[in-house]
Amino acid sequence: MNDDVAGHYSGEGDLARAIAESLRKAGKDTAKLTTVDLATVDEFHIRGRTATLELAQALNINAASRVLDIGSGLGGPARTVAETYACRVTGIDLTPAFCDAAAALSGWVGLSDRVSFRQGDATRLPFADGLFDAAMTIHAAMNIAAKDKMYAEARRVLKPGGRFGVYDILQGEGGGVLFPVPWARDPSISHLATPDAMQALLTGVGFKIAHVHDSTEESQRWFEAMAERMKRSQPTVTFQAFLGDDFPAMTRNNVRNLTERRIRTVSYICQA
Repeated sequence: MNDDVAGHYSGEGDLARAIAESLRKAGKDTAKLTTVDLATVDEFHIRGRTATLELAQALNINAASRVLDIGSGLGGPARTVAETYACRVTGIDLTPAFCDAAAALSGWVGLSDRVSFRQGDATRLPFADGLFDAAMTIHAAMNIAAKDKMYAEARRVLKPGGRFGVYDILQGEGGGVLFPVPWARDPSISHLATPDAMQALLTGVGFKIAHVHDSTEESQRWFEAMAERMKRSQPTVTFQAFLGDDFPAMTRNNVRNLTERRIRTVSYICQA
């Protein structure tokens, strides 16, 4: 199953090179990039950089903080947080191609000294107990069946009183998910929890939930705007760089999934 998930996100080759080519086509100088330049491809989640900053703001992060990003992907959220708060962020992701590309992209924007990335399993984190001041996971648990193990590991590696931010796609009340979607081309690697199940999972491993925010309506508007842009003209730098030619179909399906409440986007701020 882990190989299937990694394969879904790995694309057809060197992700950093594919992204660099897309950026050059868009008129960007790869020697003068900023995190904002990369946001259309490396903030691989609904509502992008805006959602990252909303989540991070609630984590009580400062320059002395050591932060863990579980399911760090191409490293966009890790870089955004490191740049915004001048802190150090460690990302961990199951997909080796993502970790390699995340390190390369961090070098492009001059953040290699503040962010680092490791390949690993979110249900067996390779870190000592109580190592991090804060942790976050953004659109990662949809591919993880053993969410109880994932959240228990997040709590284990947090210092007492540390905060854990979760922003994920949940199963809605409107019926089954229409595939393909960005996290899965079919149901075999899609494991969505319901909002009620999420509450039970997080409290079941010892977290206290401080705040819950359902952003489904905002997410629907965000995807509708993306679908409209893609209808008028294909943007040069998008998630299609690694998801392939069916990314437009994934976008259309997610508009419908959100509109019909087959999925919801919800964030949780928890305390260890």
